[in-house]
Amino acid sequence: MSWWKNAAIYQIYPRSFADGNGDGVGDLAGVRARLPYLASLGVDALWFNPWYPSSGADGGYDVVDYREIDPAYGTLAEAEKLIAEARVLGLRTIVDIVPNHISHLHPWFRKALSSPDAPERELFWFSDRPNNWVSEFGGSPWTQLPDGSWYLHLFTAEQPDLNWQHPLVRAEHEDVLRFWFDRGAAGVRIDSAVLPAKDPALPDVVEGEPHPYVDRDELHDIYRSWRRIADSYDEARVLIGELWLPDAARFAKYLRPEELHTAFNFDFLACPWDAARLRTSIDTTLAAHAPVDAPATWVLSNHDVTRVVTRYGRSDTSFAFEAKRAGVPSDVSLGTRRARAASLLAMALPGAVYVYQGEELGLPEYEVPADAIRDPMHHRSGGVDPGRDGCRIPLPWCGGTPPYGFGATPTWLPQPTGWEALTVEAQDGVPGSMLTLYREALRLRREFGGGMRWLDAGENVLAFAREAGFVCVVNLSEAPVPLPTPGDVVLGSAPLVDGLLPVDAAVWVRP
Repeated sequence: MSWWKNAAIYQIYPRSFADGNGDGVGDLAGVRARLPYLASLGVDALWFNPWYPSSGADGGYDVVDYREIDPAYGTLAEAEKLIAEARVLGLRTIVDIVPNHISHLHPWFRKALSSPDAPERELFWFSDRPNNWVSEFGGSPWTQLPDGSWYLHLFTAEQPDLNWQHPLVRAEHEDVLRFWFDRGAAGVRIDSAVLPAKDPALPDVVEGEPHPYVDRDELHDIYRSWRRIADSYDEARVLIGELWLPDAARFAKYLRPEELHTAFNFDFLACPWDAARLRTSIDTTLAAHAPVDAPATWVLSNHDVTRVVTRYGRSDTSFAFEAKRAGVPSDVSLGTRRARAASLLAMALPGAVYVYQGEELGLPEYEVPADAIRDPMHHRSGGVDPGRDGCRIPLPWCGGTPPYGFGATPTWLPQPTGWEALTVEAQDGVPGSMLTLYREALRLRREFGGGMRWLDAGENVLAFAREAGFVCVVNLSEAPVPLPTPGDVVLGSAPLVDGLLPVDAAVWVRP
């Protein structure tokens, strides 16, 4: 059963979802207590950001042990209970796998540092000189050791890159897949999926020549072996890739029938609030997926990008890591209207949709005080980049002041005042609230099916019909517009006014 083809998947950032033991940090006990909330939301699966033991250098993406749970979150036994309890409620579980690197505290790397002749060095990339590669977080990805050698880390120095040419690296990750699949995980999300393979010569990056570490052909053999493992289970497990690739043809290669099942659609996520750009992104996405018969995915936000309510309220509504800065003004009211409309657009498109925790509450980005920022992107940029903590703030559940029912205070990242109207309690069952909109949309989208065809609705208006009979209309123009087809409005991000669809609004119509 290909449940993932049309699934709604909810992303949980464990440190910030719910605190079950009162230490100010989210944990598995908190998630288990909130499973009824997630089931009532109407999603099909839960994707957890890394919950493994970690040094904490990069939000859990520096993994020490893939077969354990970070004590801050709970225990392996609790994770097993969570997976089972969620499934009883109809919620599958997807775990995060980080194949490009591990923690500097991992036993392999600790042994690699014990001696210049340690055989474990073959599991990583050591060199007698650095090259011109650039870290994903800025600066050089090479750190020199006292013995004069250098080791590669495309992210922080605490995240040494693995050498995927070594058979032990491949065998270890295949065993980790089986470990979690055997415990009921329905699939894995593969972090930085285009980065693990490296040119063993470690050449400089030269424009016009094959890239030495991005999107190398060797990756496909790795993911084919993973697919064989995923398909070996009675209920096949799903492989989901984080693929930041501008080349649609190269992107599609990862989604061939014997490789990954789906991949994140970052072009749509980064697209500005512009009708022509959004339509092009949708068309390009569907065209790239069609030849390999893979489902598209639609994503508005995640744990790495500025929250959509804030981004859509800015003069530049696109997203790029290098353009992110603190202090950029945003009209949150405008951004909220657009975010409501965008949610109906994303959920009406054919394929799967992802919801990042707090998105269903309409949370804006929070500019975390400089002295409280944890994200290494901020520190490695010399304080220029505000980092990603602003979209990772602990969720507000109830009450009028921090910690808003999250757990104990202080929370691991500070929460702002003024979020009392955004809590789950304040929005639960309230007509017109963002939470109510998401619940209704997630329920109704189950009736959608088949492909889509564009309708002519005028300039700067997106309108399309799904084969199941629904029509989605999104008004990105500067004036209210009539609906292109008669019918009953079954859901809207805003009410019609005199029969017209307001600016920055969307509706679903049943003709």
